[in-house]
Amino acid sequence: MKKIGKVLLAFLLVIGIGFTGFTLGKNSSKDNPLISKDNQKHMAQMEAMKELIDENFLFDYDDKQLYDGSLKGMFENLGDPYTAYYTKDEFDKLMEDVNGKYAGIGVAVQASEEGYIKAISVFDESPAKKAGIKVGDFITKVDDVSYSSEQLEEAVSKIRGNVGEKVKITVLRKNDEGKAEEKDIEVERADVKVDTVESKIVEKDDKKIGYIKLKQFEDVTKEEFAKELKAVKDAGAEGIVMDLRNNPGGNLDVCLAIADTFLDEGVIVSTVDKKGEKIVEKSDKEMDKTPMTVLINENSASASEILAGAFKDRNRAKIVGKTSFGKGIVQKLFPLDDGSGVKITISEYFTPNKTKIHKIGVKPDIEVENKNEDKALDIEKLDEDDQFNKALETLLEEIKG
Repeated sequence: MKKIGKVLLAFLLVIGIGFTGFTLGKNSSKDNPLISKDNQKHMAQMEAMKELIDENFLFDYDDKQLYDGSLKGMFENLGDPYTAYYTKDEFDKLMEDVNGKYAGIGVAVQASEEGYIKAISVFDESPAKKAGIKVGDFITKVDDVSYSSEQLEEAVSKIRGNVGEKVKITVLRKNDEGKAEEKDIEVERADVKVDTVESKIVEKDDKKIGYIKLKQFEDVTKEEFAKELKAVKDAGAEGIVMDLRNNPGGNLDVCLAIADTFLDEGVIVSTVDKKGEKIVEKSDKEMDKTPMTVLINENSASASEILAGAFKDRNRAKIVGKTSFGKGIVQKLFPLDDGSGVKITISEYFTPNKTKIHKIGVKPDIEVENKNEDKALDIEKLDEDDQFNKALETLLEEIKG
């Protein structure tokens, strides 16, 4: 199985190496044969605007801030929330995700259909959980500054900071009467270490079933997953319910390794770029044949969808829950010489059956809603989790034949 790079949290990111930065000096756009005449005109206009500001603007300003703002605007106007320019500080914070440890509040977020930033996972023992932030909260402001789903990464950068410093998070949630209202929550930042996998044994109808919850795919997840898989099998598990609900994605290599564990030889996922060039990731012949069902929901994204899509198309496991988020595109990181960086969507991925995922999601084989969301997704309350119970029932039927 070939590796193609790393993925960070909710965004499928292949790390680009060795990209050098560029500078544009005054009049650098003129008569450049590599730049179209229209673009030369636009760049000349930007240079003219800079001169106009220098000659007339009353207040002092920072050249670097003006430059950063121009680059941010360039990328924002592409209309893709996953393509962005990062200042040095922002890029440094983005790269912290690789290790699954950072200074922040301990919440995973993603852009929602409603146009808000949605909390899809609140880590155990995290500052966010202790302060009262809940899964499903819409984060509307950070320190009184409003952010939309299109400003997701800018908001994440502002949420993070130094250990011990406090940040005010404004969330939108329904009150007891079912009406949406905003609530300010002050959270003290801390070093956040993500425990990415947890498991337990569930006994039903004289059968032992291993429940394994994958919260996200980080560097540490491969080792943690292998440990938890061994633990449930050593405990006598005859089947596995794999829970990918609220998993925003992460390291692609880890996703591929877990897929390879349970699949025989064949395609896991393929990616296609704008030139039509394809990369196909495959599993080998060896496989763990333990019967399995897989849980997904509307917050399962990116690498989670690759894993669920591969299991579904390869008839390895029944998929139970709700249609997943639908983030089926790949981003590449380009570090720049000054420490800043850009992230650009470079390709789209497809399941083994060449099914498109982006803005569509993976549809479950068995669709189930959780009637009581407050009691769902809690490892200690699985007996009250409608989706889990259906996945368990489906798995037991397969085991019993």
